This record gives sequence, structure tokens and C-alpha cells, in this order.
Amino acid sequence: MLKVQEIRELIKLVDQSSIDEFVYENEGSKIQMKKNGGVTQTLVQPVVQPTVTPTPAAIQTTPSPAASPVNEVETKQEAPKKEEVSIADSANLHKITSPMVGTFYSAPSPDAEDYVKPGSKVTKDSIVCIVEAMKLFNEIEAEVNGEIVEVLVKNGQLVEYGQPLFLVKPE
Repeated sequence: MLKVQEIRELIKLVDQSSIDEFVYENEGSKIQMKKNGGVTQTLVQPVVQPTVTPTPAAIQTTPSPAASPVNEVETKQEAPKKEEVSIADSANLHKITSPMVGTFYSAPSPDAEDYVKPGSKVTKDSIVCIVEAMKLFNEIEAEVNGEIVEVLVKNGQLVEYGQPLFLVKPE
């Protein structure tokens, strides 16, 4: 099994490369990474040997929506437009970034309200989210007084070190 640091390095390399999907199998473990519009997803799971092999007819009856060239072109065209707008609007905004690699949580528990939403007022000591790394839940503070303009990540999303999480309009 790969160590956490080795997996992080693989994620970084896949993220920086032009490949869209990466699969690694070794000693009964499987790591699969796919990039979706600039987001890298990682799945680590044990390899299970299938006992039933699917027939060619069964394979053909489950088409993948991502296999369509039209969907790929539409996705690639939409993502840069959104990114250009965010870059232009965020020039005078403060970015709250992730201090570590982990999983982003917008609330203290699944049934609780989010710490902040767009329009929420924050102080530099306000908790805005939690980043979970290796079963440790780290509270992230706003670092600046102001108003949350945009939440840049989704609840449960894997975030990288230095990745912007929020845009804040400073007071």
C-alpha cells in the first residue's frame, strides 16, 4: 500500500499533467484518479476479483455520458468562462486558502447549518469551515474582517494545500 505522502505526490503530478485519468494497482490495492474540470478526485479501494464477467451486450447497454465528444467539448468550453469571470471579480477580494490537504466541510456536523454563506459577515477570528486531514478536524478562521462573497468549494470536496476556499470582501 502506498503511503499518504506518496499518494499526495501522485495527486500533484496528475493535477499538473495533461492526463485526465490515472489508475494504479499494486498488492491488492487500487488507486484511481480522474480530473473533472480542474478538480482531481481520488479513490483508493482494494482490488476485488470479479467472479462474473460481463457479456459484450451488457457493456454496450451502459453508455457513459462522458464518452460523448459533444459533452467533453461543452464542459471544456464552460469551465474557462467561469474561471475568467472569477479572476476578474476577485482582484480586490481576500482569498481564504486551505492550510492543508484534506476534506472541506462547511458545517460542524451534517445536520447543522453552514458556518458561513455568501453575504455572511466575518471577523478575522470567525470560523468559516473545517478541513479534515487524517481524522483530525481543523477549524479554519477567516483571517480578515469582511463579508463572504463566494464559497469556492463544495461540502465534502477534497482540497489541496493553498487552494482558495472563500472570497471575502475586506472591510
